[in-house]
Amino acid sequence: MDDLKAKWLQLIGAAGDESALEDLRVQAVGKKGEVSLKMRELGKMTPEERQIAGPALNALKDEINAALAAKKAALGDAALDERLRSEWLDVTLPGRTRRAGTIHPVSQVWEECTAIFADMGFAVAEGPQVEDDWYNFDALNIPSHHPARAEMDTFYMHRAAGDNRPPHVLRTHTSPVQIRSMQAEGAPIRTISPGRVYRADYDQTHTPMFHQVEGLAIDRDISMANLKWCLEEFFSAYFGTAVKTRFRASHFPFTEPSAEVDIQCAWEGGTVKVGEGDDWLEVLGSGMVHPKVLQAGGIDPAAWQGFAFGMGIDRIAMLKYGIPDLRAFFDSDLRWLRHYGFSALQVPTLRGGV
Repeated sequence: MDDLKAKWLQLIGAAGDESALEDLRVQAVGKKGEVSLKMRELGKMTPEERQIAGPALNALKDEINAALAAKKAALGDAALDERLRSEWLDVTLPGRTRRAGTIHPVSQVWEECTAIFADMGFAVAEGPQVEDDWYNFDALNIPSHHPARAEMDTFYMHRAAGDNRPPHVLRTHTSPVQIRSMQAEGAPIRTISPGRVYRADYDQTHTPMFHQVEGLAIDRDISMANLKWCLEEFFSAYFGTAVKTRFRASHFPFTEPSAEVDIQCAWEGGTVKVGEGDDWLEVLGSGMVHPKVLQAGGIDPAAWQGFAFGMGIDRIAMLKYGIPDLRAFFDSDLRWLRHYGFSALQVPTLRGGV
């Protein structure tokens, strides 16, 4: 017993790492270890021999296990001391800075539009992006043969074979929100409807998904003069300078009369300056709400009338902040976002700046 004890305590004391220590444990007190095999021999001994050898073997096993535990703790302490010597940190150094995120230009302009129109008494209305065919087209007086209803321009939702219901669409404008608002609130009403819209188009100035803000005002004596004032007030606040508008006769199924609206600008060195010069730039479509659209919204066109307009949030963001390519809005390029993004503290104001 003394020889076994001396042998294993010496080997345990000389172990250099926890892996070697585990090997020694298996060899000494494991299932087939030397001490375990000795204990199996107790069955061959006489009762008198077992009374002497049994307690001695148990004491040896306990002593080896205690030596193993002590050595394991010593190895752990040594490893910790080595880490403390080799790994260090000067806690008096300043902390590492984290790059702050930025607000996307579309989000910023969305908030600017909301703030300016809210100051003129317009509430914000929202609606579903997957729309009924009726809300997206029929309620807006868009006939079945209109090009906007063609699959080359509109994203239609899949219908199972044999399902003859009119298909749902990804809304092509936020005008369906105006129909829903009229049905829910009646007249008089003043709302804007900012949101995502979808059309099957993709180039430098078009993307399959983009953002619009549309406005609607209905009362008993609203005219095109109110529309012109409202738009000039908006653009002057948005661009931070007095902006003149020019109305050109046009045709839209949901307004009558209809007009495309240009804003005063000047072209210098390939860039546009809004609010000065003798040139004009088209920015939106507008007009007086068609009587059939009022009827679809549950409003009597004999008693009420109003105007509506719609513009691209991405487009006016490009104009104000000098962004040349619409596709860059959706590329998720961190360099672009850091350059054109806004700090969370740059809150939109009614003076058109941030």
